[in-house]
Amino acid sequence: MTRRLLIAVDDSEPARKAVEHVFELFPEDTVVALHVTDPLGESYGERNDSDEIFDWVRETADEYGAAVETVTESGDTAETVVQFAEENDIDQLFVGSHGRAGVSRILLGSVAETVVRDSPVPITVIR
Repeated sequence: MTRRLLIAVDDSEPARKAVEHVFELFPEDTVVALHVTDPLGESYGERNDSDEIFDWVRETADEYGAAVETVTESGDTAETVVQFAEENDIDQLFVGSHGRAGVSRILLGSVAETVVRDSPVPITVIR
């Protein structure tokens, strides 16, 4: 039985590791790569880098003989990832994390931590 797997992607090294992890272990499952853009950034002229991100996601999928769906949403990253998983029959969620601890995590917050806390489905965090 094919499962629907969601990978939250951005242009970070942890996201790249998460993508490779999923395609290496689950090449037969349906994989959805979700990139969340900042709606405020778009209004201030920041460029949307979804195309570049999805290019390397697709290249990685090809290397593993896997297929991938790509989706761009706009909003708060953690909230949008959780909502997408709830509304799109996702069976498991994957996120990359920088693995920050202590003061840096408190000051910067952690998308991965928020997603882990709120995810409606099992989640794997890749560092």
